[in-house]
Amino acid sequence: MNETPNLSRAALLPVDLQRGFDLPSWGRRNNPDLDANGQRLLSAWRRAGLPLLHIRHDSVEPGSTLAPSHPGHAFRPGFEPREGEPVVAKSVNCAFIGTDLDLRLRRLGIGTVVLFGFSTDMCVSTTARVAANLGYRTVMVGDACACFDLPDGAGGTVAAEELHRAHLATLAAEFATVTTTSAVVEQFEA
Repeated sequence: MNETPNLSRAALLPVDLQRGFDLPSWGRRNNPDLDANGQRLLSAWRRAGLPLLHIRHDSVEPGSTLAPSHPGHAFRPGFEPREGEPVVAKSVNCAFIGTDLDLRLRRLGIGTVVLFGFSTDMCVSTTARVAANLGYRTVMVGDACACFDLPDGAGGTVAAEELHRAHLATLAAEFATVTTTSAVVEQFEA
């Protein structure tokens, strides 16, 4: 799936754009352009007046940098919700599990969801897969997502770039249209 669908009945879902992901405990990540691209998306979306629902991870894991009591729980600079923009709080990888996200989207008449954020291989991917299974046309903005290096279980490391590339390929094969920030923004400028 390559071509970006019409976004007139779409909602933007920025996923887990929280300060905790900037802490050293998460390790090295790919895509230093996530912030600039994500802010371009938010700006274009807001100008178009389309629905925007912020996804926030409210971790229940002891010591998590994303727990509500930790400073890392806060939104990253430039990604804070504005007045009237709802926040969907989740405690697992998928924004549809244990939340009212599906109900909110259906009440808005949304047929397409556009996702970006942290991390490509975890919460963004899981949410995209479930969105597709629920019948939403799903769009991943690949250059506005990022991964972290992960242990491979055999004493080595899988580089964030490899994880990112593999997950976008898997999503494109069956679950989502994978596109770029520019392709999305250009629809609003046309």
